Amino acid sequence: MRFVLRFFGFLFSVGAIFFLIGAVGLAYGFWFFSKDLPDHAQLADYEPPVMTRVHASDGSLIAEYARERRLYVPIQAMPKLVTSAFLSAEDKNFYKHPGVDPEGVIRAIVSNLKSGGKREQGASTITQQVAKNFLVGNERSYERKIREALIALRMESTFSKDKILELYLNEIYLGLGNYGVAASALNYFGKSLHELSIAQVAYLAALPKAPNNYHPFRQRQAAIDRRNWVIGRMADNGYITREQAEAARKEPLDVTPRVVSPNSIASGYFAEGVRRDIAERYGEEKLYEGGLLIRATLDPKMQAMARKALVDGLVRFDEARGWRGAQQKLDLTGREWGLALAEVASMGDVQPWRIAVVLEVSGGRARIGLQPKKEASGQLSRERETGFVTADGVKWTRRAVEKALAVGDVVYVEPLDGKQGQYRLRQVPEISGAIVAMDPQTGRVHAMVGGFSFDQSEFNRATQAMRQPGSSFKPIVYATALDNGYTPSTQIMDSPFVLDMGPGQASWAPSNYDGKSAGLRTLRYGIEHSKNLMTVRLANEIGMPVVTEYARRFGVYDDMLPLLSMSLGAGETTVMRMTAAYSMFVNGGRRIKPTLIDQIQDRNGRTIYRHDDRKCDNCDAQSWDGGAAPKLTDTREQVLDPLTAYQITSILEGVVQRGTAQSVKAVGKPLAGKTGTTNDAKDVWFVGFSPDLAVGVFIGYDTPKSLGNAATAGQYAAPVFRDFMQMALKDKPATPFRVPPGIKLIRVNASTGTRAGGEGGGTFLEAFKPGQAPPEYYSPPEEEVPQAEYAPAPPDAMPRRAVGATPGGLY
Repeated sequence: MRFVLRFFGFLFSVGAIFFLIGAVGLAYGFWFFSKDLPDHAQLADYEPPVMTRVHASDGSLIAEYARERRLYVPIQAMPKLVTSAFLSAEDKNFYKHPGVDPEGVIRAIVSNLKSGGKREQGASTITQQVAKNFLVGNERSYERKIREALIALRMESTFSKDKILELYLNEIYLGLGNYGVAASALNYFGKSLHELSIAQVAYLAALPKAPNNYHPFRQRQAAIDRRNWVIGRMADNGYITREQAEAARKEPLDVTPRVVSPNSIASGYFAEGVRRDIAERYGEEKLYEGGLLIRATLDPKMQAMARKALVDGLVRFDEARGWRGAQQKLDLTGREWGLALAEVASMGDVQPWRIAVVLEVSGGRARIGLQPKKEASGQLSRERETGFVTADGVKWTRRAVEKALAVGDVVYVEPLDGKQGQYRLRQVPEISGAIVAMDPQTGRVHAMVGGFSFDQSEFNRATQAMRQPGSSFKPIVYATALDNGYTPSTQIMDSPFVLDMGPGQASWAPSNYDGKSAGLRTLRYGIEHSKNLMTVRLANEIGMPVVTEYARRFGVYDDMLPLLSMSLGAGETTVMRMTAAYSMFVNGGRRIKPTLIDQIQDRNGRTIYRHDDRKCDNCDAQSWDGGAAPKLTDTREQVLDPLTAYQITSILEGVVQRGTAQSVKAVGKPLAGKTGTTNDAKDVWFVGFSPDLAVGVFIGYDTPKSLGNAATAGQYAAPVFRDFMQMALKDKPATPFRVPPGIKLIRVNASTGTRAGGEGGGTFLEAFKPGQAPPEYYSPPEEEVPQAEYAPAPPDAMPRRAVGATPGGLY
């Protein structure tokens, strides 16, 4: 008996020793693997990279910017169907285990052995996967698995289960560049999480372990099998019924990757402008990872109108100069034409234009093949579209089809309206331009097109191109005069003069576009007929330093040289600046700041920027006391007297009615504006407005050169403005310009500006301020008017080259 006791005592002693050794070993292992574990507490303040989204004014999505495409959804907003699918696929006992699941490990081993070694099921819990993704990394080793388990245990003691699941569902990579379930739902199925079906949720839950193994197109059958396995698990766990599971398994794998591109509404220039603004304002990291929600000022319908009007204008000019030939030539010998044409780069923002290759030319027509489209999978479609270019389609080239096209030519074509299968030949214009449309009251830019195609050139000619505005600058000079005591009926001499530039420099003798002079004329006449001589004389009378100050106030130039040639628009500015300046004429002379952005919210929905900074006093009252309604406090700076602003608006309305922009009258609505053609017709402009919409148009070559000896803004820029306004104002009432209190409308003689005795031809209502009146009679000038000689500007204000070299605006 004693021997037995001794034996058991020995066994107990040995066991105790081994137990102590094991305990010490485990303690040492725990200490060793825990000593440099990352701090899991940092997850409490974790903010994953979330994509920034840009919405148009109507709420439509126009652009997304991200390094990781992710939308963060709190667990409270996560649908139960989504969480149940991922729990079934990844961690059935998530809400029961302490971070590591022994039962899950055994179940995974058994399941994988039954499948012949195929890894059907993983052993890592969701908590372990969060630890791996956030803190440990993907290194394959036993040490990493131990560290992962230790961190998982610590996380479970620190965070709630819901918080861990929230981190997991928003962080995981689910293929095709998508992170988290919300972004994946949008980009795989074009739906929000709440709209997903059982089959769709199951497919997302099938992806975390190996997204590439279950690719919806390359590994389609494997993806369906894995999805169906998840559906079965959901049924086994009681989240769905067997009938629901059976119906879900029969559903097709309807993955249609979503493509968000500004090109879909030809807003590439606008979206890039927003991107630049955000990057400058908050930095690249905030732009691509901050999850900003941006409400842009873009009006998609107006943007499409603006692009059409500008493109039509550029094409009109370009086609008048003839056909230059094909984009390039393809050798189709021994090659399938669709595959060959698919390799040719094409612009994606020039719809309805499409690129095509000429397959055959005979019988007065050319058979063409259109570039094949791409399927949702990104692969080239097997479908081939063909059509014909007939004599109607090449009429503008003034050539026969056989002379214009040859087999292998790669060209752009556009469908002919009402002629199925027939196309019109197109060519990408060499000339470029820009158009901006904004709200003159707020500066909100409704539309901006910075060139023919953003895909062709990202250079934005609306904001980045510094060009001479020519005669479109003249209203600034005349507004300066009207704001300093002149009236629209004030008379200025329209006759030649010479500017003496000083010793050793050539004199400058400006002239009118038509080379003629009209004698003594009113300020209104000088603007309506764009008289250079009158403008320079007026600028000299009021003083160029004063004009310079007004140009700065209007934001046309930051620091304009006080030279007389500058009064003709010889400086350089942008379409955006000019459009904003004209907006201040129609809005009563108040400063506006052009903006592409209405509002910015951070990832938590907090507004961090709002363009409209007006204050509303008493808007937060608990109840209405019966008094007047609260009013917004307008803090905008007054850059021009409101009465002066109306006078110049009325004069610019005359430019459309009687002056250099009469083609704009076709719109049939109250409009005002001014043409601008620079020296040698290198740039043509039209800037104008209705009571509620200001628009600027510029056309010119990127490398400045003449548009032609007889080219004028009235020919090329004004029609673009006209076409746009016809579309934009089609359903708007004919609203007259608002007359501010204090303006007196007095009928005057159109040619002399004197008071008219009554209504009749050659008279109209002129705007006068209080204390002003038209002259009662007209004193004609003497027949012979000597040329005036003006002294040069101060030496320190003179440019290095002779002013006469670039005298600026002509017409």
